[in-house]
Amino acid sequence: MIETSLRSVEDLKAAGLVAAGATGALDEVAARYAIALTPTVANQIDPNDPDDPIAAQYVPQPAELIETEGERADPIGDHAHSPVEGIVHRYPDRVLLKLVHVCPVYCRFCFRREMVGPQGDGSMSPEQLSIAFAYIRSHPEIWEVILTGGDPLILSPRRLREVMRTLSTIEHIKIVRIHTRVPAVDPARVTAELVDALNASEKTVYVALHANHPREMTPEVRAACARMIDAGLTMVSQSVLLKGINNDADTLAELMRAFVETRIKPYYLHHPDMAPGTSHFRLPISEGQAIMRELRSKVSGLCIPHYILDLPGGFGKVSVGENALSETAPERYTIVDRHGDEHTYPEI
Repeated sequence: MIETSLRSVEDLKAAGLVAAGATGALDEVAARYAIALTPTVANQIDPNDPDDPIAAQYVPQPAELIETEGERADPIGDHAHSPVEGIVHRYPDRVLLKLVHVCPVYCRFCFRREMVGPQGDGSMSPEQLSIAFAYIRSHPEIWEVILTGGDPLILSPRRLREVMRTLSTIEHIKIVRIHTRVPAVDPARVTAELVDALNASEKTVYVALHANHPREMTPEVRAACARMIDAGLTMVSQSVLLKGINNDADTLAELMRAFVETRIKPYYLHHPDMAPGTSHFRLPISEGQAIMRELRSKVSGLCIPHYILDLPGGFGKVSVGENALSETAPERYTIVDRHGDEHTYPEI
């Protein structure tokens, strides 16, 4: 049983999660990209399975040293839409507030992998945070603030309460959304004190849980989510479609059902971003569309996420789910059903 977080190649070797002779390439990866696995994550890994879907998300691989054409350090263009430190204002009615650039775990496919970790962009200073709040106050069109990073729930309840209380004083902010992996990777961190801090704003609060495989939705994780939901927080999901981890309809069906059973509404299924050294996780969009077609044939509509792509360069999210409708004549359409069969509408 692993009881402490693993933060280096040597830690992974000692835990039996990489081969004792695995040096060189993995050390190069570790010099560039942060490593961290919580005990919760490390103990979910089957060290005897070379294709373990939990290990694939967190244990570094030599393939991360391979960069392909089109990959970029800031794949979704955060910096292009950052008017002040810590703020990303890409869409008119909402902003990202990147409170921290550290996480309890580091995903090997992370689109901010060049910015997060001990060697990353660091955390916001009190002065920077004050300037960020001033920006939000000065833009009444902002309706929603999304706390992200890094993982904002790595902050102490005291600091989170301060952030939420400050947001409570900004009248035009109605929604606070929090993007996190914490309930899935360190469920014991979701204490009554933390939940109380998240409710300190008196705004409507959504918590977006990032999980990618049904094995992550353990009883402990579901209980942590229940503590949030029972306290009045609304939860949605976000996942990434990843080759070798969840790129089949059966795995996604099990994951989405687990979310719904836990009272989490499936929200986003992201196509992998063009982050450096992540090509081994990416699959063709056409394959993702085929998986989504099959998923729709298997599960309730409650279980269907939006399949989206963040356009490189900061141009925003677009739906890449297949368009089931095509116009064949004025007000006459061909529509493809969940089995792939075509129908004419209207039928007269």
